[in-house]
Amino acid sequence: MSSDTSGKPTITGLVLTYNGERLLGKCLESLAFCDAVIVVDSFSSDATESIAREHGATFVQHPWSGALPQFEYALGLVETDWVVSLDQDEICSEPLRDAILAALPRAPAGRKLSASAQVVDELAQRPHRVDGLAVRVGRLLRVFRRNGVHFTQSGAHEHIDPNGRTRELDGDILHYPYKHFREHLDKINSYAQQGADDLAARGKKGGLALGVLHGIGRFLRIYLLKKG
Repeated sequence: MSSDTSGKPTITGLVLTYNGERLLGKCLESLAFCDAVIVVDSFSSDATESIAREHGATFVQHPWSGALPQFEYALGLVETDWVVSLDQDEICSEPLRDAILAALPRAPAGRKLSASAQVVDELAQRPHRVDGLAVRVGRLLRVFRRNGVHFTQSGAHEHIDPNGRTRELDGDILHYPYKHFREHLDKINSYAQQGADDLAARGKKGGLALGVLHGIGRFLRIYLLKKG
């Protein structure tokens, strides 16, 4: 599905899933402006498939062999000019949707263009953002021409890199990584234990107490110093 007869650029919303029933419905609803939506699933055992089909998405199952191979496979299914990529626990905000729809028709034809969007972490699913409970994670490449990106890997980290020019779009991708605040506290506890283990590995004293301070310090850096 290339550009339609009116010259309007066509868009596919692309989502990789595994047991994503918690937020997949809202994720797909936020991609309703796209001409097509493709969900590539790694054989979920929850309601992911039924949710995807209820929202009119093309649902394809493919074995997981890593993020890059899965994304490359998914991208090979796309037939439109442009791709908007979301994680299963992310939502495209209305301002970002409007920015995408305004920017793509003005993009020069033939250029390998892409755009970055601001990703904002939310502590828990709530209908409205609460000041101080959001953090701007950074800009990630999430909107691109089908041939406008390539994939690289550095150690354990995968990257989507642009083939040509990029621009920044207004609006946010809202990311809901935690079910509730308690789950985030568990993550802080995990940071604390990691801090204690790191001190022990370096032969320093302090144990869990300093580890807790390490965890709290990381929390403060993320959610206070960088709050949205």
